[in-house]
Amino acid sequence: MSLNDPRWGSNQGNGDDKRGDDRRGGNQGPPDLEDLWRDFNQRLSGMLGGKRGPRGGGGGDGGGPQFPQLSFKQFGGGIGALLGLVAVIWLASGFYIVDANQRGVVLRFGSYVETTEPGLRWRLPYPIETSDVVDLTGVRTVEVGYRGSERNKMLREALMLTDDENIINIQFAVQYILTSPEKYLFNNRYADESVMHAAESAMREIVGKSKMDFVLYEGREQMASSAHESIQKILDRYDTGIQISRVTMQNAQPPEQVQAAFDDAVKAGQDRERLRNEGEAYANDVIPRARGTASRLIEEANAYQARVIANAEGDASRFTQILAEYRRAPEVTRERLYLETMQQVMSKTSKVMVDAKGNGNLLFMPLDKLMQATGSQGAHDANPAPTPTAAAPAPAGRGDSSMDSRSRDLMARDRERGER
Repeated sequence: MSLNDPRWGSNQGNGDDKRGDDRRGGNQGPPDLEDLWRDFNQRLSGMLGGKRGPRGGGGGDGGGPQFPQLSFKQFGGGIGALLGLVAVIWLASGFYIVDANQRGVVLRFGSYVETTEPGLRWRLPYPIETSDVVDLTGVRTVEVGYRGSERNKMLREALMLTDDENIINIQFAVQYILTSPEKYLFNNRYADESVMHAAESAMREIVGKSKMDFVLYEGREQMASSAHESIQKILDRYDTGIQISRVTMQNAQPPEQVQAAFDDAVKAGQDRERLRNEGEAYANDVIPRARGTASRLIEEANAYQARVIANAEGDASRFTQILAEYRRAPEVTRERLYLETMQQVMSKTSKVMVDAKGNGNLLFMPLDKLMQATGSQGAHDANPAPTPTAAAPAPAGRGDSSMDSRSRDLMARDRERGER
């Protein structure tokens, strides 16, 4: 019987109600708990499809299925079993698995307790203890200046100012691993963002101290190495438990707004370098030749100087020796000098004309033809007898005067020889 039952507190009803009222000592007292429990069982049986039996019995005579009557002891035992099952499930929720490349960090009411090794582990269930599994060997990547691909630019991060006051767009990636899960979880609230901020700060410092050409061309590897060291120093100072493994420069170029002007400037610089290289190549070709020519001329002049000096010294020495010999025997020395002079003169000519004494005829000796004939005859005719031919008298006129002058010269020489 429920409190909303219209029979509550009424004198009307069947005999059972009257007997109940008599047991309660009146119609104004509270309902009996057993009656309430019995009424609850009957209603529950009706909802489950059973037939409602009489109030006084545990079952009806109608033959239909009846819901079993529950007692307080049975109800308490069911609650205890349910609570035990809940306790077992709650304790089982404390098990967790740590992989070989991971470490488990156990917290008790939010305070660090221990770090567990790989394997099946157990902790006190929530909310007493909680666990975080941290991957130590996995390589994590932070992208600065772009996300995913180089076309997806983040200009707020990528634009940087160089030492020569030029703006460039730099995109790079930082790869890192964890060395201490405790430091990674507790020393910094957002460790991954700390890596990004440290990388951006280090790269801006390096770019701010470098020229634009150095950043865009020859300085990429050096910048990556310097950024690696600088980022690691910052993270060590923050005590993040993070180890930088690699810094990769993805792209470095001027902003898109000035790309065309920058390309023109780059082409002009390349043309300047090309012309400079061509000039250096031409200079390297001409200057060594000029130096070689100058060195050769200097050596030739030195050689000529040495030769002239040596010849002069030799002539002076020879003249001194001849003078000594001439003082001893003047005639003999004079004759020997004459013969040597004639030998030198005659060795340089191939034709000889001889003026015989007392005759007006000239003898012509073609030595060149005689030498050619001697060479053609052979070894057995090495010394053929020359056949002088009488020269025909020269015609009158200018030719006679020239021939007369020559004959007079020859006659003068013969007389000089006769006198000697």
